[in-house]
Amino acid sequence: MPTRRAILAGMALMAAGPGRAAPGLQLLMVRRRGCVYCAQWDREIGPVYARHPEGRAAPLLVVDLDGPWPDGLVLARRPRLTPSFILLQGGVELVRVEGYPGRQQFFGVLRDMLAVAAG
Repeated sequence: MPTRRAILAGMALMAAGPGRAAPGLQLLMVRRRGCVYCAQWDREIGPVYARHPEGRAAPLLVVDLDGPWPDGLVLARRPRLTPSFILLQGGVELVRVEGYPGRQQFFGVLRDMLAVAAG
């Protein structure tokens, strides 16, 4: 039997049509104070994120691991590792990557995440 999360994600993708990402994508970055990899992401990617096509396709939403969390999120499971990057469609988790893959790979990984969303 499909989970509520799977049903909601499927509905969001069907609304977009075949081969396209649905509108309303966001990249949720879950971080915590003292996370050295979060600080590294802040230095290497944070200043340029919004200028990249991937950053424009999925605007950034940052949440601390301990909250507060936005209302209405539908996640597969609560993140435990930081940073975690979760691609959301209408607040529903589509795909996640745990950990920072580094400056050279970050946008490639995000492109792969967006490709999953596009079907």
